[in-house]
Amino acid sequence: MQSPSATVHARLHNRRFAVANNTKGLSGTGTIFHYQVEDGVISSTYQGGRIRLGTQVGRVTGTDTIELLYQCVTLEGELLAGWSRGTVGVDRDGRTTLSFDWGWLSGATGGGESRYVEITA
Repeated sequence: MQSPSATVHARLHNRRFAVANNTKGLSGTGTIFHYQVEDGVISSTYQGGRIRLGTQVGRVTGTDTIELLYQCVTLEGELLAGWSRGTVGVDRDGRTTLSFDWGWLSGATGGGESRYVEITA
């Protein structure tokens, strides 16, 4: 029997994602996320667009669900941090998708929904 994190590992580990929709968020066109997954623990780095450097840490919470904490420094020098809960899916082209509900913990207020899609060669 596969562990709950096996599916997420297969879909996220060492893969890159671009923003598909994030109207209220800071990441956008040009922001690229690179994920790693090991034993149900998730880490990532991201940058591009308005983000100079960002990191995430999180965990697998179910067969297709994850939760993350994130932090970043913007091109303007802002330091921001927040949380997100997401679902890992697959689009009709076979690319991995990520859909999140998220909110800010420090440096900004509010929250929203965002969607990311795997970058394939």
